[in-house]
Amino acid sequence: MGAPRNQGPSGLVVVDKPAGMTSHDVVSRVRRLVGTRKVGHAGTLDPMATGVLILGVNRATRLLGHLALHDKTYEATIRLGQSTVTDDAEGDVVAAAGAGGLDDEAVAAKVATLTGDIEQRPSAVSAIKVDGQRSYARVRAGEQVELPARPVTVSRFDVLERRDGLVDGVAVVDLDVRVDCTTGTYIRALARDLGQALGTGGHLTALRRTRVGGFDLSVAQRLPGWDEQDATIDVLDIDTAVRSSFPWLELDEAAAREVGYGRRLPGLALPAPLAALYGPDGTFLALYRQDGPDARPEAVFTTG
Repeated sequence: MGAPRNQGPSGLVVVDKPAGMTSHDVVSRVRRLVGTRKVGHAGTLDPMATGVLILGVNRATRLLGHLALHDKTYEATIRLGQSTVTDDAEGDVVAAAGAGGLDDEAVAAKVATLTGDIEQRPSAVSAIKVDGQRSYARVRAGEQVELPARPVTVSRFDVLERRDGLVDGVAVVDLDVRVDCTTGTYIRALARDLGQALGTGGHLTALRRTRVGGFDLSVAQRLPGWDEQDATIDVLDIDTAVRSSFPWLELDEAAAREVGYGRRLPGLALPAPLAALYGPDGTFLALYRQDGPDARPEAVFTTG
């Protein structure tokens, strides 16, 4: 057998996703740019949404499930006065109660009820699977789908600006908002629920993700177009990327060898319930999880 083919760099690519592309479109483009099929993303963005999308390349694809669990920040525009079938601007308007005479105090009071630890029913047009089929596919096939509520945390829900206007003869209120939230929170659902609470109906007209964990727009790259010749994209090497993503701890040589064999580390106190472990030379070794007084392997990236 010949030597294994070099797959290229392993690490993370942080993209500022443009509007109109699916997350899979971005994966396909990055595969072409870095020259490997082994690319995935951490946390889907809808086609209309823009902003931070994290992709893993080669070995770093094993980090994506953990990165997807990080808290996120969004900037969005919520339109009160109209409801749509998709809870965003891509769907048809199904009700137009209007938002004329809506005062700021009423908005603030209902925003407060959607802040903190809440139970949120995801939008039916989502990627959640129902009996093995994506919920959005069932909705597009004409089914009525209502997903069960799930606990999420909205740690910040700030109204930044308000604009009143008319759309198709209906009085609407557009709210520019900023939201910090846990993974699994649907900003479309926040728009829908705020509209329902105010009796006006509501949907999302713009969405931009500005942060995922420790990565924000300041490190996000523009995605080169398919028609750009000799385009490249930067891959943040896995050793550096993990330090930006997880609490970490550097081990001595003896402990690093144990990690290489995937062994528990008795008596090791991690800096967080899940932490990255590095060797004395600064090489990323593994993710370990606290298990009582010991640390146990979650995902090992080195060999003994």
